[in-house]
Amino acid sequence: MHKKTEDTIIDKRSLETILVDQKSEVLRWQDEQLCHRYEEKLVDLQSPQAQVIIGVRRSGKSTLCKQVLSDSGVQFAYADFDDERLNGLETKQLNDVLEVLYKIYGNFQYLFLDEIQNIEGWPLFVNRLLRTGMHVILTGSNAKLLSSDLATHLTGRSSEISLYPFSYTEYCYVEGIDSKSPATKDIAIRRNAFDEYLKQGGFPEVLRVRDAKRYVSNLVDNILKRDIEQRYNIAFPAQFEKLAHHLLNVSPYVISTSDITDRFDFKSRHTVRNYVKYLKDAYLLVGIQKYSAKSRERAIGEKVYAVDVALMNRRENAFSGENLGWRLETTVLNHLIRKCKNEGWDTYYLRERSGECDFIVCDGNRVLQCIQVCYDISSEKARRREINGLLLASRVTQCENLLLLTDCEYQELDADGHHIKIQPVYEWCEELFSESQ
Repeated sequence: MHKKTEDTIIDKRSLETILVDQKSEVLRWQDEQLCHRYEEKLVDLQSPQAQVIIGVRRSGKSTLCKQVLSDSGVQFAYADFDDERLNGLETKQLNDVLEVLYKIYGNFQYLFLDEIQNIEGWPLFVNRLLRTGMHVILTGSNAKLLSSDLATHLTGRSSEISLYPFSYTEYCYVEGIDSKSPATKDIAIRRNAFDEYLKQGGFPEVLRVRDAKRYVSNLVDNILKRDIEQRYNIAFPAQFEKLAHHLLNVSPYVISTSDITDRFDFKSRHTVRNYVKYLKDAYLLVGIQKYSAKSRERAIGEKVYAVDVALMNRRENAFSGENLGWRLETTVLNHLIRKCKNEGWDTYYLRERSGECDFIVCDGNRVLQCIQVCYDISSEKARRREINGLLLASRVTQCENLLLLTDCEYQELDADGHHIKIQPVYEWCEELFSESQ
């Protein structure tokens, strides 16, 4: 490894130039009208804990922090450690950064450190700031700043907030679509917007780039190579990448370690379990467990989904079709995960010999709702299959709050003494996040 010499040290004058340039970005934020995110209300600026925003790359972590700080009206300082001019910054220079920030911003009690994990030894610096009463907001790129890192280094002094790509409601806001008007024309516009959202997903920059497939391909490639393979020293990266792309292609997918081990010629199931964990830690995949009162059964047969529908087929050589049913189910799961994290709930799937139900929402061991998802229930066979799945879930869980989500149908019906609500996903998404808008 190359050993740093004294001439690699960044002097205070250079630091000041860099941080003054970054301050000009702060001024631009305050003039911009940014999209309000569902997770903003989870950021507690009065907390003595560091507020840590983590999530998949390019999901808008920095923008969320900018929005919260700008709207709060507090005086804060900002440093972006993803600035290439700060390459080579040493741990002992973090105090120089703090000194220069005081010179630039004056007295402040709020400090936003963007991509702080790029500096080795950052936790000691952050812990020292927290002990002085400083309110610290941090962002980190997925697999480089894990929950386990926070627990180890900040020892209870952090509050972790996961950020995902845009929800459908946020997508409508960015596109200037009225999400509340009951007018026929506006309802049609929202339905058309949902069709587009279902195809391209919610990564903020995908809405602005010309070549979405290249953008998503590069994003996935960066996460696999920079965030996972480098961090974990993956011995056979080509084999690992084949697995990652396979899981994105076939998701939603119930993990079978034995099948994957044989299919990709891995040496052990342990390797497969580790690789799947890395993909989840990097927020490429989201996993839910099987519903069961027995802990041992919940620990096996995890079902994984892409964190955004754009990852399912907007990648080079993905070779997958529209798969609208899978995309609709993935969209519902990703919206549910965000809602449940905020409320402290859990999401499971139900699979029995006699049938299955897509999602079981629980508060502890109390089942709140059973949800089935089907893009098209116009055929009697599909309709009966989905209703039977909900009836099975009700028998197993004793829950009577039964919901069937579809692309466009709305109805309420009774089946075998159970009341079932049928609702379009776009309408359900609007209701799910309406309280945050």
